[in-house]
Amino acid sequence: MASHDDSNGSNPRPEVEHNPYTSASRWRHQESSSFHRHAGQPQAEARDPVASGTTGDLADFLNSTRIEPQGAGSAGGNYQPITLAAGRGAAQDYPDDGRREAEAPDGKEIVCGPLLNYRRMDENRWYGSVLIVVKGGGQEVLYQPSLALRRAGEARRLASATADGVNGTKGGSDGEASHGTRFEPQRLYSDKRNTFWAFDIDVPLEPNEIKYEYEVPDMRFSGKYKPRVNNFFVPAANESMRIMFHSCNGFSVGTDEEAFSGAPLWNEVMRKHERAPFHVMLGGGDQIYNDGIRVNGPLRAWTEISNPKKRREYPFPETLRAECDDYYLKNYIRWYNSKPFASANGQIPQVSIWDDHDIIDGFGSYVDQFMRCDVFRGIGGTAHKYYMLFQHHLPPPPSTYTSDHLDANGESPGPDPNQLIDTFVASPKTDQQYIVGNKPGPYVAEHSFNIYSRLGARIALVGIDARTEESKQRTRHQVNYPETYSLIFDRLRSELSAAAGSSRPIKHLILLLGIPIAYPRLTWLENVLRSPIIGPVKFLNRRFGVGGGFFNHFDGSVDLLDDLDDHYTAKTHKRERAELMEEMQAIAAEFSVRITILGGDVHLAALGRFYSNPKLKVPVEQDNRYMANVVSSAIVNKPPPQAVANLLARRNKIHHLNDDTDETLLDFFDKDPGDSSKTAHFNHCTMPSRNFAVLTENSPNAPATETNGDAPASSNGDGSPESFQGRDGHAQLHQGGVAAGTKHKAASDATHGHGNDGGLDICINVEIDQHDAEGRTQGYGLTVPALSYEMRAPSTPASAHRS
Repeated sequence: MASHDDSNGSNPRPEVEHNPYTSASRWRHQESSSFHRHAGQPQAEARDPVASGTTGDLADFLNSTRIEPQGAGSAGGNYQPITLAAGRGAAQDYPDDGRREAEAPDGKEIVCGPLLNYRRMDENRWYGSVLIVVKGGGQEVLYQPSLALRRAGEARRLASATADGVNGTKGGSDGEASHGTRFEPQRLYSDKRNTFWAFDIDVPLEPNEIKYEYEVPDMRFSGKYKPRVNNFFVPAANESMRIMFHSCNGFSVGTDEEAFSGAPLWNEVMRKHERAPFHVMLGGGDQIYNDGIRVNGPLRAWTEISNPKKRREYPFPETLRAECDDYYLKNYIRWYNSKPFASANGQIPQVSIWDDHDIIDGFGSYVDQFMRCDVFRGIGGTAHKYYMLFQHHLPPPPSTYTSDHLDANGESPGPDPNQLIDTFVASPKTDQQYIVGNKPGPYVAEHSFNIYSRLGARIALVGIDARTEESKQRTRHQVNYPETYSLIFDRLRSELSAAAGSSRPIKHLILLLGIPIAYPRLTWLENVLRSPIIGPVKFLNRRFGVGGGFFNHFDGSVDLLDDLDDHYTAKTHKRERAELMEEMQAIAAEFSVRITILGGDVHLAALGRFYSNPKLKVPVEQDNRYMANVVSSAIVNKPPPQAVANLLARRNKIHHLNDDTDETLLDFFDKDPGDSSKTAHFNHCTMPSRNFAVLTENSPNAPATETNGDAPASSNGDGSPESFQGRDGHAQLHQGGVAAGTKHKAASDATHGHGNDGGLDICINVEIDQHDAEGRTQGYGLTVPALSYEMRAPSTPASAHRS
């Protein structure tokens, strides 16, 4: 039988103990032939008697064989269906034998969560939210939970007490009471399946880092591994947050998950969190992979239509919408409730933007006519619904797109009443954290949710939603509307200006993107794939299936093009990319704020850099154009083949954003992780191995420490400080980049973030062995210096946007 640790499938990889009574012959465990016919299993293949799975097929079979046949009278017959219990709660909630009768949901069973989000902070308070998903619901409230939050104490004191063998999770300093505060929830959404409750929480900022713990009393968990009490950390009022960044948190369709030991890097994340707590984790997109909807989900029949024209004209009626809705809901519950990712969800506050896999692979990057088809519009709306709920703790729109509910112009005339039967949807709600686009996107008919949040005393975050508004116009591929960029830049200037006049000015600005922006070009490959020579191959593919894996399953175009089109370095994004970076350069100069970019998507690690053209001889410490692009991807998905990473390294040329700005990847990886062999001997700039990043400010409030770990400050032969002026991007450009890699002080947990120069320590943690279930990593580090911008004479206008 299947493991009963989690009846909702929230733990897809339960450990299975060997059964000493198992027969040596698998045939002795053969099910009946009628059940095999019902389940569609080959007669000659017996089910593994100790394999994990569910009893759903067997329950359906038992019910179906005892249901009254079609046409039978309403008053006669002896057919009575057998009903199996639909779910189980934690073991302590039921008798010792684990059996109970089926019962209606009581609103007290948590099937997913708690999920902890960070929203924002001001001078005095920290604001966040907690989400729980409860079994059952509808228009009426079954049970309204509450959340108890209490101050556990100062983090340093707790760590010391724990080291001395004292439980440091009770009570605060100076005899402070531990009973805490009770928060009431908002019901975001509820239907017969589940209810989403969100708790908006806030706590004061204090002189020291504080640990808080919280629980939802009188509730039970569907999985017994969930702790009843969770905790999180709030930084000291005059300190910045310790940041963890990840992307691509799931597996692509067809990946052998067992070969990669599941998602072990989250074990490493939690080990690092225990040593030095993360105050926030930033999700750079693809927090969940919903691609399976076209393989083993309700879109399989649509995907298997071979003619792209017929596939484009396929309707998206209410019946198909309901099936897709159910798929997204169950996949979110399964993934966000799966260990070890679930452990981080309840203890590290998160802020996320989304990308294509949160919807379906390549969404937004196919041809415009195909992207506007009913099915893509339908799943775009459905995926957005659960993105709002699970990742932002906000109410979804009252209904999503179907081809059944359209007016004469092909648009929805308002909320679809069919989707509101036995359903509650809260009124629209937002937060100061968001910069909301003025108009809906063309494929996801919703407004973009861009993010501004302060990450402690001297760091701020701006996250750009590059998926909701993504569109293809006649002349170019557009990531965001120009009006949305204007809203973002206006908000940035307003926030940075206000901070500049306060006691805590912003010194570092994190730009969160779903895709890299300083990354090798593959223009030559784009040109080949778009050239006329591909035409005959397309024809042979449509007629005879030639080159099947080379073309995507949706619109019949070259499969790799959707990935290339996604990138800012694609030709179609060239102008938009240059305008974005030049505006960020202007903001950096205006407020003397160092900008660092985070991007994912590409399933490997790298570190790109924009910097002033060497002819200008601008020291990095004074260079508003210097921006590091931390490329950290993926934390779960498999990396690309070594040959792809080596090809990208070969293409790592020095490019020119404009006359004054160059860019390239840093030779960051001085060795492969551990004793592995993941790259060619010449490749030191792209690492094809799973990874995540950590960023920590070297607080100016900290005591002085050695600047660069094992590497002393570099000098010229006469002992004078080394000069970096006039060097190109293939060389070290500043002191914080000397000995970048495994020997840098930022690469070690013991010294990371322990400087006091105001710079930003960056460490990319790279998986050593994909077969290691503990997910151990090798750190690669460097320090990005703070910016001390000095007004200079205007340089050549940035009008030439070259490759």
